[in-house]
Amino acid sequence: MNHQTHTYKKRFLLESGISLPQLEIAYHTYGTLNADKSNVIWVVHALTANSDVFDWWPGLFGKNDLFNPKEHFIICANNLGSCYGTTGPLSINPDTNEPWFSYFPQITIRDMANTLQVLKECLGVHKIHTLIGGSQGGQVAQEWILQYPEVTENLILIATNAQHSPWGIAFNESQRLAIKADRTYFSNTENGGEKGLQAARSIALLSYRNYNAYNSTQKNTESNDFNNHAASSYQRYQGEKLVKRFNAYSYVRLSEAMDTHGVARERAHSAESVLNKILVPTLVIGVTSDVLFPVNEQQLLARYIRCAVYNEIDSFYGHDGFLIETRQLTELINKFYEENVKENKKHLNHIGTKEI
Repeated sequence: MNHQTHTYKKRFLLESGISLPQLEIAYHTYGTLNADKSNVIWVVHALTANSDVFDWWPGLFGKNDLFNPKEHFIICANNLGSCYGTTGPLSINPDTNEPWFSYFPQITIRDMANTLQVLKECLGVHKIHTLIGGSQGGQVAQEWILQYPEVTENLILIATNAQHSPWGIAFNESQRLAIKADRTYFSNTENGGEKGLQAARSIALLSYRNYNAYNSTQKNTESNDFNNHAASSYQRYQGEKLVKRFNAYSYVRLSEAMDTHGVARERAHSAESVLNKILVPTLVIGVTSDVLFPVNEQQLLARYIRCAVYNEIDSFYGHDGFLIETRQLTELINKFYEENVKENKKHLNHIGTKEI
């Protein structure tokens, strides 16, 4: 494992027209680039994750998993606007020598994709065997290949969509309202908005799971009295857990970026015609119990991406199933490589078929 930060010293123009004085991109790599440089797997992470994919996607990425450092050169960068090393609200604005905090400019999914292209060029990676992303990571992956059609030979999109839905935007706005109801958010300090972030996480969890999941895992027991509900303590615990590792200012900017996602925005009248321009073999995976990114959104992606195949995973865990059901994902990805990437056969010796 190698954790580094690339500094791009030129001004970085955002889609809004504002430019960042410079750009830092934190990233992890695992494994070694092979002789013909054909074993690159590039992962794009979701909302509050980081670039250490072995930490948050074990079972799919790891020493003994489908994507492993023995066979692959794995790259994952921290997204623009996050708080894990890539330029974001906690970064120092070189023009003021102070952290940006709430003054960090608004960013979009396309801006995030452009930072990945900067890193790709810096690393001298000429071809990516597989680009994979789930949730917001899948949105960024779509924008990256639409802006740079030759960026990858294969594409895997999981629990994501071509345009963020009014339902998803409503969840995100509710979370931002909770953060900004905490008046400390406007103090522009490192710990600003922490109580609001805790409440925002509680709201988000309702969209990541579902009724059945809560009904099965958070029922009151005999030890729960009328002031000690299992579901209540679970929500508080998850909120506190996020506050310890994330930041309210980043959360606001990243959720706003998700709301900008629409492949047809300023390109065409319909997402269908834009998706039709993606020409590489693509695997689209939905989670049957996902209420935040319901499967009809993945079915639309697969219907209009020319070389796409669609599969579903069954999961008790709703949207979070894409991080948890790694055995099912491994099976589907192996099947995809075996059946739908025949034109890239010469590269598949670096992927192989694993025992499940």
